[in-house]
Amino acid sequence: MTGWIDAHHHLWDLEAVHYPWLMARGVERFFGDPTPIQRNFLLREFRSEAEPCGIRASIHIQVGAENGLDEAQWVQSVADANPDWPMAQVVFCDLTSADLSAQLETFQSLPTVRGVRQIVGRAPGEDAQTGTNTLLDDPRFLTGLQKAGRRGLSFDLQLIPGLMEKTAGVLAQALNTKVALCHAGSPHDRSPEGLKEWAKHLRHLSDLPQVTCKLSGLGMFDHNWTVESIRPIVDECLAQFGADRVMFGSNFPVDKLYCDYTSLAQAYRDLVPAEAHSGVFRETAARFYDLEVPRD
Repeated sequence: MTGWIDAHHHLWDLEAVHYPWLMARGVERFFGDPTPIQRNFLLREFRSEAEPCGIRASIHIQVGAENGLDEAQWVQSVADANPDWPMAQVVFCDLTSADLSAQLETFQSLPTVRGVRQIVGRAPGEDAQTGTNTLLDDPRFLTGLQKAGRRGLSFDLQLIPGLMEKTAGVLAQALNTKVALCHAGSPHDRSPEGLKEWAKHLRHLSDLPQVTCKLSGLGMFDHNWTVESIRPIVDECLAQFGADRVMFGSNFPVDKLYCDYTSLAQAYRDLVPAEAHSGVFRETAARFYDLEVPRD
């Protein structure tokens, strides 16, 4: 099958946009040592890895630039320079900002922009330092979610399982805002007990009709993953959301730290039932992000 969409990847040009975390040498991150990817990762390299696997379009997700608008404008310039590669983007925007409406209007002047992401949780250790969890208690965050939805923008949600129930309570008050759950909700504890807890918490989000789940980023918490080790996660996501609410994402180049694109794509091809391929690898993302993709 070809004509797939990669619904979650990153690009960066360190000469064009400033990314503090990519400049911080020797700093361990929740997903491991970022040293091998602290270099430019451009569309040409991404395509050279993804296209042989049938990928024909993609969704760029913001990735910690110092200035979200700088990053968004650069991504737009990449899309403009490569019209043969359909690409939409999700930008960073602080939904608690006093001038949120003006910011969203500026972002929406860029034709590739489909949604925003503001990370709620990455991993327990980093979250304790960054304090991002406090967003859930800030009434401005809910107001911002609602405002984004009224403008037709989606929200990419990154969090950890322990925050799912509380987050679902917030999202239930913003039912008109489409939500993409990044990385299957970051199941960081891969023990049988940990996966059982993750699945229980995931239900709070899968019960909300506006939430779609991304099969992405599973290597960040299991650097030596195998098809069998991630099978329970894939199976549970499909069982709770269904193929029409699940989409594939590589999370490259972060997940490139631990595997090549061909192995990643083949693993998901093997794990997702054939009858669900069209939804998971193409239709869900095309519909969610309003992206037209050519068929081979």
